[in-house]
Amino acid sequence: MKNTKILLLSILSAFLFFASCDDDDPVVNESEVLVEYLETTGGTVVNTFPVMIKTSDVNTGNLTEADQYVIDIRSATDYATGHIEGAVNVAAGEVLAHYEANNLESYTTVAIACYSGQSAGWVNGLLYTMGYTNTKDMKWGMCGWNETTSGSWTSNIGNNYASALVTDVTAKAEEGSLPKLSTGVTDAEDILRARVEAVFAEGFSEAAVSASTVFTTPDDYYIVNYWSEDHYSWGHIPGAIQYSPGATLTSDTFLKTLPTDKPIAVYCYTGQTSAHVAAYLRVLGYDAKSVKFGVNGMSYDAMPGTKFIEETDVHDYELVQ
Repeated sequence: MKNTKILLLSILSAFLFFASCDDDDPVVNESEVLVEYLETTGGTVVNTFPVMIKTSDVNTGNLTEADQYVIDIRSATDYATGHIEGAVNVAAGEVLAHYEANNLESYTTVAIACYSGQSAGWVNGLLYTMGYTNTKDMKWGMCGWNETTSGSWTSNIGNNYASALVTDVTAKAEEGSLPKLSTGVTDAEDILRARVEAVFAEGFSEAAVSASTVFTTPDDYYIVNYWSEDHYSWGHIPGAIQYSPGATLTSDTFLKTLPTDKPIAVYCYTGQTSAHVAAYLRVLGYDAKSVKFGVNGMSYDAMPGTKFIEETDVHDYELVQ
């Protein structure tokens, strides 16, 4: 009996000790810390999107000079077949490490090129969220550089869902809470790094979804139409909710109307801006996905906004091996 009492007293003492520790060191709400940091340090990151660069601006002829650095995140095989002069081939998941190891903050512009601009937009969204604001993803990707590398866009524009778009309004969800994060660190910069590294490790495939998937199973997604109200009124995916670019995804606007228990499909005109936004939201802990190729791939002929136009957007810039 004496040993039993001693054991019970030991358990009670341990409980009181850990309880007092919790009182002295309350658990940090990582989500709140991270959002406050991102919204007060250097301006609200999400409101700066899109951050692209035209192929004509990349094609300066001085790509190896100190003012510009080009990262090509395509496969090593496609890079070897033909790439921009001076571009460095880096796997998408390794771009952050490459950027920091090579002091790329010293360049005026770091341009990121992929096949169509979709995955480069995701990479750039993560770099920008990390605070590296000299980065830009190349508009239209390598599709805009040369006819021989234009296939990703020319094969993905279409009108398969033109007749499926609607004009009725779907209201935003009620405001809820932010996603719960558990990086194990408490400092805002440490939380940010942990989250950005985690999203890079996931890969772009986790941050992207096809239009066909969204149209086939729309109830599986909270669909964000990242357009102006006027263009939303023109037509949108059934059930989509309008969020104005640069003004509606902050903690004091409508960020908390996004669900934490359901995938979020974000779409824009081209898929590049939505890739930026999806990257940012994934850092915050949302299961956000960019609808690839945007409405260019749904209702190309009649759509408002930015169109990929082969005759003017595909250039004849040099490719080197």
